[in-house]
Amino acid sequence: MEVKKPYRLANNTVLRLSPEFILPEEQRPCLSEVSDVNVVPIVDLKGYDECENGLVKTVSEACRGVGMFQVINHGVPPDLCHGVSVAVSKFFQLPAEERAIYETKDHSRRIKIFNYYLKSDDDEQTKVTMWSETFSHPWHPSEDFTHHLPTKPPEYWYQPRIISDVLSAYAREIGSVMNRVLSLMSKGLGLEENALVRRLGENPNFYSQANYYPPCPQPDLTMGLNEHADITGLTLLHQFNGVPDLQVKYDENWVAVDPLPGAFVIILADQIQLLSNGRYKSPVHRAVTNKMLPRLSLAMFYAPNDETLIGPMEEMTDEEHPPIYRNYRYKEYMQEFYRQQGKKKRLKEAFMLQRQP
Repeated sequence: MEVKKPYRLANNTVLRLSPEFILPEEQRPCLSEVSDVNVVPIVDLKGYDECENGLVKTVSEACRGVGMFQVINHGVPPDLCHGVSVAVSKFFQLPAEERAIYETKDHSRRIKIFNYYLKSDDDEQTKVTMWSETFSHPWHPSEDFTHHLPTKPPEYWYQPRIISDVLSAYAREIGSVMNRVLSLMSKGLGLEENALVRRLGENPNFYSQANYYPPCPQPDLTMGLNEHADITGLTLLHQFNGVPDLQVKYDENWVAVDPLPGAFVIILADQIQLLSNGRYKSPVHRAVTNKMLPRLSLAMFYAPNDETLIGPMEEMTDEEHPPIYRNYRYKEYMQEFYRQQGKKKRLKEAFMLQRQP
């Protein structure tokens, strides 16, 4: 099945906003109502060991509040970040026939290009396609994953293996940042530094999603990525070109997340909210579109494997804080995700325990 891309010519000239991308009026982004008040904390990882107590407090407050923060001075070399941004950008500039082999609606494929979409509340056969394309493939912080990468463009793989070595080095660095962040988050719950990594389980799944949002002629009518909470354990988002189209819901209001040069956005995902018994928050966020500028981002996901048992950690429950959620295997969560696919999801609610009045 062809991935929808009627918005672009070979030279990236924007076409018109066709009906299949237009959201119902009640689901449009209402861009004039978005707040620019900065609610997303900035965490400076410089001096990680010397300033740990202060970092733990800052990270814990961010996780209990908005569920999102940006990290600076994270130690990932700028040349690695630049090399990855060039590779991702040139991949989305490939001719249609060279990209077509990755286009699919089969989400069991590990390497794929696809569109997100939203189903109509009145007719589930009616779908609104998001104004974006997503390219997904596995990654790993320590194991070779480069055989999963496309062979074109040359920047993504060839010359010979230079860029794949860059991506491998980038993955190692991202793994290190994630481990530091998870350690701070664990301590913020009063737990040992490896508590969350241990409960997210052995042999976790690592996968990435590169997202391309072309310039949009009518940003008020569509969405780059509809509102959602991430379903994994942790997301590290790299915004490459400084376009401020990421927004997070805070106190029932949409708030813009200003991209900081060189920073990573850390987004808590559902499994950590459930493991923490609701102390930490998995935030609802979205990507809107920009009339003049394209946006490019790369999300690196850390997820449990299918058989990992997830549920509130014992240390997070007591008489005053009974379990909010039931225990389940991660594959059950994914099954519920696909059952609700295309709808405004209520995933965590499906795993809540029934409370007695």
